[in-house]
Amino acid sequence: MSWQAYVDNNLVGTQKIQRAAIHGHDGSLWATSAGFSLSAAEITALVGAFKDASGIRANGLHLGGVKYFTLRADDRSVYGKQGAGGVVCVKSKQAILIGVYGDPTQPGEATKVVEALADYLISVGY
Repeated sequence: MSWQAYVDNNLVGTQKIQRAAIHGHDGSLWATSAGFSLSAAEITALVGAFKDASGIRANGLHLGGVKYFTLRADDRSVYGKQGAGGVVCVKSKQAILIGVYGDPTQPGEATKVVEALADYLISVGY
């Protein structure tokens, strides 16, 4: 399966995630949904947040030009909230999955989708 198919089918296709992207640990773009792009500074900050979350805890997480309040940040997952929506970012062995959700999706529903895909990718070596 192509990386784009994971975005289209396993993330956005669930209708729980509105916009999604998959990046490599080096920040390179592997796949994204239409109209969703991250600046180099945004992806660099996200990649760094998995090692040291102090910056996004103090200043928020910026993705796609939107500032999110950081709810959780550890070496595997970064969650952010903005209004009725939010973002779920999960690091696998080689990739970073980013899923943006909005009303009426509940945070737990979005988290389950992105975390499940990350678990699968980890199980197959990615």
